[in-house]
Amino acid sequence: MRGANIYHLGLKELWSLARDPIMLMMIVFVFTMSVYAGATVLPETLHLAPIAIVDEDRSPLSERIIAAFEAPYFLPPQLIEQPLMDERMDAGLDTFALVIPSGFQRDVLARRSPAIQLNVDATRVSQALTGSGYVQSIVSTEVQTFVQHSQATPPAAVDLVMRMRFNPELTKTWFGAVNKLIDNITLLAIVLTGAALIRERERGTIEHLLVMPVTPFEIMASKVWSMGLVVLSAGLLSLRIVVSGWLAVPLAGSLPLFAAGAALYLFAATSLGIFLGTFARSMAQFGLLLMMVLLPLQMLSGGVTPRESMPELVRTLMLAAPSTHFVMLAQGILFRGATFMVVWPQFLALLLIGSVFFAVAHARFRSAITAMA
Repeated sequence: MRGANIYHLGLKELWSLARDPIMLMMIVFVFTMSVYAGATVLPETLHLAPIAIVDEDRSPLSERIIAAFEAPYFLPPQLIEQPLMDERMDAGLDTFALVIPSGFQRDVLARRSPAIQLNVDATRVSQALTGSGYVQSIVSTEVQTFVQHSQATPPAAVDLVMRMRFNPELTKTWFGAVNKLIDNITLLAIVLTGAALIRERERGTIEHLLVMPVTPFEIMASKVWSMGLVVLSAGLLSLRIVVSGWLAVPLAGSLPLFAAGAALYLFAATSLGIFLGTFARSMAQFGLLLMMVLLPLQMLSGGVTPRESMPELVRTLMLAAPSTHFVMLAQGILFRGATFMVVWPQFLALLLIGSVFFAVAHARFRSAITAMA
């Protein structure tokens, strides 16, 4: 009867979730608007920044520089006069104000190293830091190109030819969408299983389970498979509808293979949610525990920052986290079209880590259930 008990208890969890409108709204939001916002609202990305230019030189070189500021990084430059520059920046109309002095082209051709003034509204910190480098690069490129054409400078002996693989246009939305989906799968897997256990305690139904002919293993397994199924189904729908359809992110690999890897990952993540739920006495306590666990899983798993740029100790410790291997697996399958022969080490790691997490969570859950009895 163990399999039947796990099945029917899992159905009970699904019906309980279906009667919780707040949790259902959270699932829909997390896998739709949250994924879209995480993919498109990237604070480190310069996007349609307003820029004003004071052109006191009015030369072919200054016109080249003005024409180089274009979408998607900058809005069309606003040509203004010097007295309006401070007024527009005080009003927050421009993030950047570039002043091209009179005689700039003449001094460049005479190799006198003229200066260009760049005023930056530093209250917009993310755009100010990134955009200053963009402006410097654009101006330097245009000046160098103009000088080469004007003085017939011979081309360099070595020419670097770059070929971008997997993302030829360096579209950050592609990576942002998948990374946000991975983070949300982690979030929902832990939250739903932990909330399912805490909901039993708050509603007093845990006592009903204790007098039923079911074991702690059956109770825990039912919560793991039911909540894992919900997160897996919602995640795959989000991948197909939001990521692939709405955001038009090309998916190179096999979706069934990704689904199998996600199922293994959910086996570990839902077990972690049960483990945290045994320590929390309320949803407020569970939320505090969740912040301590979720942030390291998201920030140090390799989705936000490449693992190669992390300290050796952090990289070694994070190998024990299932999210690290899931990020490797997801990026390999969805971006590079990897087959099972390539990602089998991540599958094996997820299976081993999930088994350990499940065994530890089951021991803790059994201890907590015994204490309640």
